[in-house]
Amino acid sequence: MRDPRSPAEPPVCRLGCLVLLRDLSGHVLLVDPDHLDGHLLPGGAAERDEPPQLAAARHLHAQTGLHRRPNQLLAVDFTPADRHAERLTLVFDGGMATDRDARRLTVPPRDRSGLHGARFADPAHLSTLMSPAQNARVQQALATLGRALPLLAHGQRAA
Repeated sequence: MRDPRSPAEPPVCRLGCLVLLRDLSGHVLLVDPDHLDGHLLPGGAAERDEPPQLAAARHLHAQTGLHRRPNQLLAVDFTPADRHAERLTLVFDGGMATDRDARRLTVPPRDRSGLHGARFADPAHLSTLMSPAQNARVQQALATLGRALPLLAHGQRAA
């Protein structure tokens, strides 16, 4: 029997999962997608029932070759529906990249990745590289560093 409190058609909401990764000088890792004007934090959409931190890690690795297991949430950004369904975007703390990480940064060919490339950029110059909304999201996440929210799954700290 259907629970009368549950809507017949639950709302659809996409879940974006991004990683804020900085180098030792505080520059932020950005990717340059071929389908948008401007740079973004690495990441992408979670698949059905995929934990968001694992989606963020999966996209980071696919886009840059870097491995991270983020478990601290820096920002949650709601985007109302436009030509796509409404979206929640979660920004995770990817920590600091070492010089070795920077040397290992590998972007797959554009025909496979949809990316022109990736680079570390000075936070003071992000407004020239990103859309205003993307820049604001990154600046808010940077302001939250050191005060991140724990990530929970069913009330327990996510691994």
